[in-house]
Amino acid sequence: MAYKNVQSWRTVTLADICNMKYGKMPKKQDLVENGYPVFSGYGIVGSHKEYLYEDPEIVVIARGVGGCGDIKMSPPKAYITNLCIVLTIKDSNVLKKYLYYRLLSTSLRSLNTGAAQPQIVIADLNKYKVKLPPLQLQRKIAAILSAYDDLIENNTRRIKILEEMARLIYREWFVKFRFPGHEKVRMVDSELGPIPEGWEVRRLSNFGNVVTGKTPSKAIPEYYGDYMPFIKTPDMHGNVFCILTSEMLSERGAASQKAKTLPPNSLCVSCIGTAGVVSITCFQSQTNQQINSIIPNNLADREFLYFTLKGLKNTINQFGANGATMINLNKSKFEGLKVVYPSKELVFAFHEITYPIFELIKKIQMKNLILRRTRDLLLPKLISGELDVEDLDIAAGGD
Repeated sequence: MAYKNVQSWRTVTLADICNMKYGKMPKKQDLVENGYPVFSGYGIVGSHKEYLYEDPEIVVIARGVGGCGDIKMSPPKAYITNLCIVLTIKDSNVLKKYLYYRLLSTSLRSLNTGAAQPQIVIADLNKYKVKLPPLQLQRKIAAILSAYDDLIENNTRRIKILEEMARLIYREWFVKFRFPGHEKVRMVDSELGPIPEGWEVRRLSNFGNVVTGKTPSKAIPEYYGDYMPFIKTPDMHGNVFCILTSEMLSERGAASQKAKTLPPNSLCVSCIGTAGVVSITCFQSQTNQQINSIIPNNLADREFLYFTLKGLKNTINQFGANGATMINLNKSKFEGLKVVYPSKELVFAFHEITYPIFELIKKIQMKNLILRRTRDLLLPKLISGELDVEDLDIAAGGD
C-alpha cells in the first residue's frame, strides 16, 4: 500500500541539504600499523595517525574503475581519501541514515563525466535532486533498513573475530615457531633465515597451478551476463571468501578463456595497483589481469596459504615496484616468491583446527549476502512510497 501523502514530500537538491568536500590523500609518513581507518570508499586501505571525521559520514565514490558513483557510509573516526566526496548534512529536517538509504536506492553513475578515468565532481552532485518525506517518516524507514544493516555489522564483527582467532594460531606456530612440540626441534639455517629442522623453503609455484586472470573483450557485450563470477580487486577487499562480484561473465564469455577458470578454494592475490589483497573463491570463477591465483594441489594447504599470502603484502609491493608509478608483479615473479613451509603433519594439524573456522566464516558471509539482498529488495519500495509504514508502530531513533 502506497503512502497517502507522498505528493506533499519536498523536493530538494543535495546542495540545499548538504555541505560537500573531497577527502584527502594521506601522506605516507602519516600511515601507521595500528591507527584510525583510512577509508577509500572501496574499503579500508590502511591506518592513519589521525582521523578527519568523528562520525560515520555519507560518501560518494568520485573516482576509480568499478565503483564511481557508489554510495557508502564511512567507519567512525575515519580518514577519508580523495577518491570520495563527503556529504555532511546541514538541514535539521534531514536524517543522515535516511539520506544514505535514499541515495543508495538509485545509481549516481550517470553523473560520471570522466573520459579515461571515471569521475564525479561536486558541481554536478550539488544539482542532484531528491524527494524527502517528513522527518518522522524518514526515521521509520531508516529504522527498518538499519535493522538489516545492524545484523550485517554484527555478522561482520563475528567474521573478524573468527579470522583473528585463526591468524593468532598461524602466527604462533608459523611465525614465532611455537608450534606443538617445538621444544624438541632445533633451528637450522635457510635462505630465509633460521627455520625449524625438517621445514623447507618453497616457491609459490610449488603449491599448485598459478593462473593470471584476463578481462574478456568489452567490445563483445555478450561475454557478460550472470553465469560466472568475474573477480576484481574491489570484490576481494575485506572478504575472506569472494562470494559477490560487481560483474559476472556469460557462459560464452567464460568459455572464451576457459583456461582462466578457477575452481572453488583457489587463492586470489591482487598483484597490480592495490597489491597484496587475498581472497578465496567459493564458486568456479575467473579474475581480471590484476590478479594472480593459486589453484592448490592440496586442500589442506588452504588456510596456511591464505595467511602466508597475506603476509607477503610488503614483498609483493617491493618486488612489483620496478620504479613505476603502479605496483605490477607479473606471473613469473609471483610464482618465484619464496616462503617457509612446515612439515605436512603440522600443516594438516593447522588445517584441522582452522578449516571449521573458515567454513563458518563462509556461512556467515552467505548469511550477510541474503540479508543485503533482502534489504535491497525493500529499499526502493520504502523510499518510493510503494510500501506504507507511516502507521506502523516502529521505534524510530535519531541519527
